[in-house]
Amino acid sequence: MFKKIRIILLSFFTLALHSQKKETIDWLNQHSITIEDANPNTQMDQFKLHEPHKFTHAKIYGFGEATHDTKEFFDIKAKFFKYLVENHGLKVFIMEESYQAELGINEWISGGKGDVKTIANNFNTGFWYTKEIVNLLEWMRIYNSGKPLDEQIRFYGMDPKGGERINLDIRKYIQNHKIEIDEALLKLTDSCANKRIDYTKKEVWWQKQIPKLKELKQRIIEAKKEEVHSRLVLRSLDYLISYVEYASLVGEKYPASTQFRDLKMFENVKYIVAHESKNGKAFIWAHNEHISNTEMYYSGSNLLNLGRHLKDYFKNDYYSVGFDFGTGKIMGYVVDEKKGNHWKIHTIDEPFSGTYAQTLMTIDKDICFLDMENAIKNEPTNFFEKKAKQILIGGGGYQPKPLHKIMTSKIYSETYDGLIFVKTISIPDYKLD
Repeated sequence: MFKKIRIILLSFFTLALHSQKKETIDWLNQHSITIEDANPNTQMDQFKLHEPHKFTHAKIYGFGEATHDTKEFFDIKAKFFKYLVENHGLKVFIMEESYQAELGINEWISGGKGDVKTIANNFNTGFWYTKEIVNLLEWMRIYNSGKPLDEQIRFYGMDPKGGERINLDIRKYIQNHKIEIDEALLKLTDSCANKRIDYTKKEVWWQKQIPKLKELKQRIIEAKKEEVHSRLVLRSLDYLISYVEYASLVGEKYPASTQFRDLKMFENVKYIVAHESKNGKAFIWAHNEHISNTEMYYSGSNLLNLGRHLKDYFKNDYYSVGFDFGTGKIMGYVVDEKKGNHWKIHTIDEPFSGTYAQTLMTIDKDICFLDMENAIKNEPTNFFEKKAKQILIGGGGYQPKPLHKIMTSKIYSETYDGLIFVKTISIPDYKLD
């Protein structure tokens, strides 16, 4: 008798779950917005027709990526950037990239000399050295052609993880404005800019340099030279100070350096929006874990990220868009003492059990956009308000063994304002010829 009751109850729950899943899928099919393709040069007619209210009225857009090595994520983000430029008057492009990349890239997209290889060499982050991203820069260059400088698209870096060449800008400014600074202080600035971080240990050297860099900053402020040039050099120096402060936290108890990095990225974005954007609008290109609304890694981690700071400060003016996927090819870094460390292409044949992607793969669209506000208000099963798994793929790419180490739990309705789901992904084009 007891066995029969168990079978009846199991059948009931199975039927209920099936019915609930069908409700979810039916709603997703009806209310997800079709993204016609991943071609960055085609129009988004369906999105324009059904553009979410919060998206329309936002000013700062954070576009993530579930992995740094995916062609479709790069191309779709480029597609949305172009859409925002053409339909919302957005002109500021901010990337998870160094401040030092700005000068060369802005010179080129404003009509300067060079080719796709020389422009890509400005990147300090190897993931961006792809045809997809260089194609976007070429589009910016074409868009800027013939326009006055204040109507052109401008490129900005927000990441404080490197100091290379910043010292040269500082020395040039001091020399041009004949400011009396001890050579010893300038040599210290050179040392800070040129020294690389050793992520395997904590070095007290970094901490000792911070007061000296701040002394240099104060000396420049006291010199009271013309405002525009002094503002630029002080911005350079602030990036160098941030780099040294970040380096001083490497080796500290986790997650000190991680949270500091995202805090500084937020401060840099806030500065760029305030001083470089005529209409207060900006596009941010970074990983999902940086742009999400609440925290990094998993729901409840309390690890504050760039997106959380942006949401707290800009409120509904900030709209975050996360990415997820189901299947496809993906890069992963392999540590191999015998064959040598190398990158390997993995194939994911089906979405993993228990993930949001497992259900999202059943949508009748290859690529779609989901607005979380609409889902929270109208989706009948609260699908996006329940914890589910997502593969967390960071700088090392896909690491399948052990798989549980890259699985994390999210609540998508809390994590993003919008979600772009791509059924099948592929590897970017690294050949710039």
